[in-house]
Amino acid sequence: MRRPALGLLARPSFVCTRCRANYSSVARNKKTNLPDFPARTRFAPSPTGYLHLGSLRTALFNYLLARKTGGQFLLRIEDTDQKRTIPGAEQRLYEDLKWAGLHWDEGPTVGGPYGPYRQSERTAIYRSHAHDLINGGHAYRCFCSTDRLDAFARHRSQAGLPPGYDRKCADISAEESEDRASKGESHIVRLKVNGYPMFNDLVYGKTGQNRSPNKLDLIDRVYDDPILLKSDGHPTYHLANVVDDHLMQITHVIRGTEWMPSTPLHVALYNAFQWTPPRFGHVPLLVDPSGQKLSKRNADIDLTFFKDKQGIFPATLVNFAALLGWSHTQKSDVFSLKDLEDIFTLKITRGNTVVAFEKLWFLQKAHAQRFASSGGPSFDQMVTTVSQVVETTYSPEQLAPILQSRPIHQYVTPLLQADAKSFTKPEDFVARNATFFTTALARPPYTPAAAAAGPVVPMTALHTAAAALSLVPEPHWSVETHRFNISSYDGSAALADPEAESATPPPPQDEKARVAADKAFKKELYHYLRWALSASAPGPGIPETMAILGRDESVRRLREARDLTREFADAGAGAQKVKGAIKEGDVSWMGSLAPR
Repeated sequence: MRRPALGLLARPSFVCTRCRANYSSVARNKKTNLPDFPARTRFAPSPTGYLHLGSLRTALFNYLLARKTGGQFLLRIEDTDQKRTIPGAEQRLYEDLKWAGLHWDEGPTVGGPYGPYRQSERTAIYRSHAHDLINGGHAYRCFCSTDRLDAFARHRSQAGLPPGYDRKCADISAEESEDRASKGESHIVRLKVNGYPMFNDLVYGKTGQNRSPNKLDLIDRVYDDPILLKSDGHPTYHLANVVDDHLMQITHVIRGTEWMPSTPLHVALYNAFQWTPPRFGHVPLLVDPSGQKLSKRNADIDLTFFKDKQGIFPATLVNFAALLGWSHTQKSDVFSLKDLEDIFTLKITRGNTVVAFEKLWFLQKAHAQRFASSGGPSFDQMVTTVSQVVETTYSPEQLAPILQSRPIHQYVTPLLQADAKSFTKPEDFVARNATFFTTALARPPYTPAAAAAGPVVPMTALHTAAAALSLVPEPHWSVETHRFNISSYDGSAALADPEAESATPPPPQDEKARVAADKAFKKELYHYLRWALSASAPGPGIPETMAILGRDESVRRLREARDLTREFADAGAGAQKVKGAIKEGDVSWMGSLAPR
């Protein structure tokens, strides 16, 4: 059959040793390990499983290398193992990659000049190249029966010897081999290995075993002649992988270290074809804290688990995957996909990488804050998801008094903006902020924040401050107004000596003492307001809480809290007069914000 034509990016079929050092396929920036030309990379998953954390990282590194160098990122489906193919897995791969933002330049669904991009549709191409190797003396047909091969392997195993093949069929003449094959005699095609060379890895440097293709032991001379074509005419992974990478003009292959033992074989195949191999870079294995490899069959590293079960943002998971074995010089670990495209280098660490999922949740909160501050589609999706959880958790009757005719997304939006720093999962966010979705607060008994040895703020002073804050009119009911009013309220007089005669003017305080007293008062006031407004639950700041709840609900909760603590105000020190405290109803301290 006719070979696919080579395009402008094609490499010459052979490069001499002297020229190879200057050839563009190995040119790179030594500081970043990046090539000085556009890289063509590929991600080649098998539809025998779903996309998991490790495969996402592999796809990501190949994608980033292509984007950083202005090259192309290809998607190729390696589906030659039809028996293990999972129905629907290929479509899921497309959906997961798109969800993560990794859009391919060539491949299924988008096409390209070097298709088809499914290996099951390229069988004739592999057979043609296998025949080229046979004709060139680099491969041969093996007609040995399965029974003979099994017996030979069992014989060596029982003798404690490594596996191998004795090249029984290598000496069959070309004419006999062709004749037997044309008559339909079952056979496989083996590579006649002339050596497994070392190779220069982008991560590990010069590596490989540089081993001899044959082994002489006490029983037989055996050879590591791998199978290229199976008896059914379908290629093995090794042949298909090498042929496709060459014909698709792949310049760089980034993959996991589990493929390192196969790379010398691949380089040997490239040499047999007299092709220049791509640059290989092997990234470290992902392991759990105990050092065990993360299995792709483990549900908790499947992308569906992160997406659907945990509500992880695409930006979070991509950011997390990028940090697994990649080092950078930035001050922060929080990156968008665009950030990664701009700063990516091939500075990959060696050795296994421990996956600490605590980092994933740190990044989830960081990206939630980023979305909340910048807005856009990602934040809109956050609002939609949280709103849906709220509506499935609380009945319309529970929400109606809170929303007061406001649409749920209009209510949720400022809540997310105010408390994005705590966002992990939508369900957890709603549970944390439960007091925003019901009028029935289960407040614990009020306990002052001040230590036993510290100054005690009279409850009447807290009631007075809360009442003053409630006087802000609806048009001015905002975060800025509440923040200004609380900071402007001078609570130092609330800690004046209650034993002094009421007719005696309080002695003037020095500024340092006044500031200290006001600070003590503010601490207690914030503590009281959080108890009053949200039953002491953590969440947004007090000004944000009052603005989100709205004036009516905030005032109702403050009055409810005052009634619950009235007994404290009527007893002990709380019943004593507060010298110089702002009287309830006195709003002169509010200046232009005072109600007219």
